[in-house]
Amino acid sequence: MPPAAAAFHSMCFSSPKPSPILEQQKQNNLLIAKPKSLLHKHPLYQTTHSNISFQFKEKILCLEIMGVDSGRALVQNTSLHSASLHSIHTIVTFLQSKGIHLKDLGRIFGMCPTILTSDIKTELNPVFNFLSYDLKVPDQNFRKVINKCPRLLISSVRDQLKPALFYLQRLGFKDLHALAYQDPILLVSSVEKTLIPKLDYLVSLGFSKADAVGMVLRCPGLFTFSIENNFKPKFEYFTEEMRGELKELKEFPQYFAFSLEKRIKPRHMEVVESGVDVPLPLMLKATDDEFRELLTRKVS
Repeated sequence: MPPAAAAFHSMCFSSPKPSPILEQQKQNNLLIAKPKSLLHKHPLYQTTHSNISFQFKEKILCLEIMGVDSGRALVQNTSLHSASLHSIHTIVTFLQSKGIHLKDLGRIFGMCPTILTSDIKTELNPVFNFLSYDLKVPDQNFRKVINKCPRLLISSVRDQLKPALFYLQRLGFKDLHALAYQDPILLVSSVEKTLIPKLDYLVSLGFSKADAVGMVLRCPGLFTFSIENNFKPKFEYFTEEMRGELKELKEFPQYFAFSLEKRIKPRHMEVVESGVDVPLPLMLKATDDEFRELLTRKVS
């Protein structure tokens, strides 16, 4: 075991399993005063409330040591209140066996505290099997994929991941490597509540179903954008202020990935003021310096 991992396990998991008697004696000063693990020496230990049991203090401190906001985690995952240190230790050990580093756990557990009380056999292991057999992810790359999208670990393989993969492949997403390493967020998106409605909305704007599918294949991020906060205001600006045509968006769906206030509006207004014609991709993709140079060249 690496030194950092050994130190972590020494601090967090060296105490014996709590007995019912000790759990009932939450006010026992002797228990508080007599250290049973290195956690008692940790500065954070002194700041926890004296009425909290020794076992609960250890659990809180272990979460904090891993970089997890314990208060937020306990609110989001109420099952964590009754979870034992031993069960948390088992989860950590399992994830390490899959190549996840200790330094990754704070972010992973922080985003998805439900993982801390997941069942390894029925919930976590099936996810790694899905990565191996369905997405063809080598074992040594598990860490990269999970860090990209921790929500994979709290998604049902049967009810979520496989249906999403099947739907995406039917649309034309054939590159498993891209789905695993670049767009795994699509796999944890609801087919009925997210993917289909986004595609239907594009069709409602006037695109054919084939054109809409082609757009999401070119820019998978379209499946992650909010209809109300992204698509509607940007499309309204494009049609009313920019007087753009649908074929421009069909060819450059990445338009919706740029900030309306910080990129689209300022760039468009400069183009209008300069009195030149700049294709949509050049207008938005160019850096600030490239954009200024482009305008200067066209004007001159």
